This record gives sequence, structure tokens and C-alpha cells, in this order.
Amino acid sequence: MIQKIIPNLWFDGNASEAVDFYIAAFPDSQILSKTYYPQSTAEGLADFQLDLAGKVLTIEFELGQQPFVAINAGPEFSFNPSISFMVNFDPSQDDKAAAHLDELWQKLSADGDVLMPLDSYPFSQRYGWVQDRYGLTWQLILTDPSGEPRPFIIPSLLFGGDTVNRAEEAIHFYVSVFEDSKEGLLARYDEATGPAKAGSLMFGEFTLAGQWFAAMDSGVEQDFVFNEAVSFQVSCQNQAEIDSFWEKLAHDPVFNQCGWCKDAFGLSWQIVPANMAELMEKPGAFAKLMEMKKIVIADF
Repeated sequence: MIQKIIPNLWFDGNASEAVDFYIAAFPDSQILSKTYYPQSTAEGLADFQLDLAGKVLTIEFELGQQPFVAINAGPEFSFNPSISFMVNFDPSQDDKAAAHLDELWQKLSADGDVLMPLDSYPFSQRYGWVQDRYGLTWQLILTDPSGEPRPFIIPSLLFGGDTVNRAEEAIHFYVSVFEDSKEGLLARYDEATGPAKAGSLMFGEFTLAGQWFAAMDSGVEQDFVFNEAVSFQVSCQNQAEIDSFWEKLAHDPVFNQCGWCKDAFGLSWQIVPANMAELMEKPGAFAKLMEMKKIVIADF
């Protein structure tokens, strides 16, 4: 089954290096495919992309069987903790789960920054939050084996700044947008904690198109919000599906470009046709894509 929603990660010219690092760090990981920038402006390369001519554009890869896309671009966007990836180590499925968690922690924390130390917490016997050498953040957790089995990697959304206390609202919205979606566990703050109001989400889980996500409201003040460094690519079967998702998710017209859009919470999405790779092989496809906001398949 092809995954409908795939996280895309924006790198500043070092996507290949970063992907090699992640492939070496995570089990069951591999590179699937690569695309490349055109060689010249005559082939559709924009003037601001001239230093990327002929270089890697995207890398499709898997970490622990979770698909990702790395985008090799410029310094426009940087990772921050508003979007992290939870990595679940389940003792019921791996009798060396704790040791494997520690091993991955050592690799990700090398030349990185520890946001929450690897330690015992009320919600897990072993948990830590780390920002790796490329700025991407990961939450490593020893999962309670008595609970429902979870995927190895789950995207996690942290609502802070002007979106704090809106995590539950966002979950309701996203579940309404995608088919085969539902809300799961919703754990609330009992009392106000920093900017988080009593009753807002300390932690929540939900699925979109059958894929797990997590969300929470920040209990501490922070100066970062969602940006394009992490976006979510939605694979669409036809123009009607592209139109439908675009109508529901594209909230801010300033940020609409090349199939990218931002929703009402500032989260970035890429609404693309499932056969995008095939379309990009057509003459002049790169130049046509650069002129589009919502992708129109017939215009290729």
C-alpha cells in the first residue's frame, strides 16, 4: 500500500549528506530514488537556483520503513521543534528495545542538542528529545507494551506561539479533511501550564488516511512556529482530488506555490499528483511547475 502522506524535509544544500547519516543511524532504512535539478535556465532552472544546476533535487528514502523525502535547496527554511518525529521502541516486539533506543540516541545526539535528557519520566521509563546535527528533532520513547501498537516513527506537531491551545481544534480539522481518519487518545492539562490553558492538549494522537500523528499544546513559551522546513506531501489520484485538498488546506494565498500551501494553523502541505515523477519527465515540466500555484495536471 502506497503511503498517502509523506513528510518532506528541507535541507540547505546538504540533503545527500543528511540522508546518508539517517540511513546509517536507523534500522531497516534505504534510499529509494533521486531527482535532479535541470542543467540550465533553458531547461527551466530559475535564476536563484543556478548554483544548484544538475545537483540532487529530491531524495526519496525510508527510515524504519517510514517514507520520507529530502529536498535539497537553500537556506530559506530551518528545522525547529514545532515538528518532531517520535520513535517508538516497543519491548513487546523487540526484547532489546531499550538498548536499541540508547544506540539510536547516541547517534542522533552526536554533535546535536539535547532538548529533554534521556531519562525516566511519568509517561515512559525511558524517553528523550534531541535535535540532531542538521536541526531535525526526534523524540525517542520506550513504549508501554500494554498499549495499542504504534508505528516505529510518528510525526508530532507542537502547537505554540499564536497556535497554542489549538492542537485539539487542528486534530478535529485534519480528521475532517482526510478519509480513513480518526481521533485517538487525548490527554489534557489539568490546570494552566504556562501558555497552555487547563483542558488543552498535553498529548493527543490521531490518524489521517490510516497514518498515525501526534499533537500537543506547548506548556512553555517558545519563539518558533511551523514553517516549510517540514511539509507533508499528499499524493492525489486525479485533478478532482487535488482540487478538493487544495480548497480545504490552502488558507494563506501568499504561500501558495508549486503545489505547496499553508493551512490555517501554519502547517505546510504539498498537494501533488501520484504520477508527479512521470509528469516531470515531460518537456518543459520544471519551468511549468515553477509557474503554478495549485498543480493543474493538464497544464503539463
